[in-house]
Amino acid sequence: MSQLVPAKSLTDFFRGLLDEALAKARVDVAELTELYLANLLVEFAAADRLFAKDEGGEEPLAVLYCRAMQEEGAARIRTLRRLGDVSLYKAGFFAGALHRTAVGSDYYIHMGGAAYGQVADLARGGFGEVYGELGRKFRALAAVLEAIAARGLARGSPSGMLKVYEAWTERGGDALEGVLADAGLLPRRRGLPN
Repeated sequence: MSQLVPAKSLTDFFRGLLDEALAKARVDVAELTELYLANLLVEFAAADRLFAKDEGGEEPLAVLYCRAMQEEGAARIRTLRRLGDVSLYKAGFFAGALHRTAVGSDYYIHMGGAAYGQVADLARGGFGEVYGELGRKFRALAAVLEAIAARGLARGSPSGMLKVYEAWTERGGDALEGVLADAGLLPRRRGLPN
């Protein structure tokens, strides 16, 4: 049976999940970056925000990028940020499905990391540093989001745990292995985060 987790808000709930997953993965991010990630998870908790047509949700990443390169100023930043956000969320929460596509998850990781890097170059002030960190640590942050998704799936049902195990045998990865070790299905390997 699932355990209820008290939280003041959805943002607090996701911050708690992120704190735990970041610590387990030994990924260090600035507090503002962690808050950005929590807000991203809140935003995409409603599927219609992820797939919003007016924001390029159904467009291929390359089309979003092409549109961004035709825009200027704030519009370019907004489109590149959307490209980074969608890429990060999909590379994390849909890693298994992306693995079976023609482009794979590396495509999302490279496109999203590059988009955040460009936003960092264009943005002014403190948020430029957030986007720079998101770009530099994109692959590690996608793995953190994958671990959050896998933990939720594994806690949901035995079939969910089986899906996590199948994903781990197919792709490997410390995050998935950690979820299985936490569930007692695999021995904890030395050096694997607790």
